[in-house]
Amino acid sequence: MTNLNRDFWENRYANSDIGWDIGAVSTPVKAYIDQLRNKKTDILIPGAGNAYEAEYLFQKGFQSVTVIDIASKPLLNLKKRVPEFPLNKLIQTDFFDCQGQFDLIIEQTFFCALNPSLRERYVLKMNQLLKQKGKLAGLLFDFEITEVGPPFGGSFDEYQSLFEPFFLIEKLERCHNSIPPRHGNELFFIFEKK
Repeated sequence: MTNLNRDFWENRYANSDIGWDIGAVSTPVKAYIDQLRNKKTDILIPGAGNAYEAEYLFQKGFQSVTVIDIASKPLLNLKKRVPEFPLNKLIQTDFFDCQGQFDLIIEQTFFCALNPSLRERYVLKMNQLLKQKGKLAGLLFDFEITEVGPPFGGSFDEYQSLFEPFFLIEKLERCHNSIPPRHGNELFFIFEKK
């Protein structure tokens, strides 16, 4: 399996090999953000790529949005699009080295980009990064897990068994407002830290 390290992702951006990038905040995540009211919520977006979700949150007046990515290029892209985005909230690091505590973590094509062998570690790290009663929310792909990726697939049953020991599953359901190329292949979820 390909080593999905910093060099791998930097090369993908350098070669514009970013087929997952839809060029805007995804419809389901936008709908979720639109119902958030507390602009002081501490939000993390890990493996954010070009971070259209962070841009959207910032434009909506959210005051504490932290973006992390293992590659530098997407963070620079966000800073070019939104020059006033705080530099100290753009962090180039491996997700598993991320520190801090957050009220909300937004998941958008990050889980599916990790080697599937890291999924249990991902769940534990997300739990650690959330404050008590904090939420992990966003999208997970719903198609048969593959040896080749990213993206790697996953299923409702797998997600339930992975997350349930550490999170209350408030919502895990077929996404009704996916963009057309992803229609039928996404699950929207909200998990609360136990």
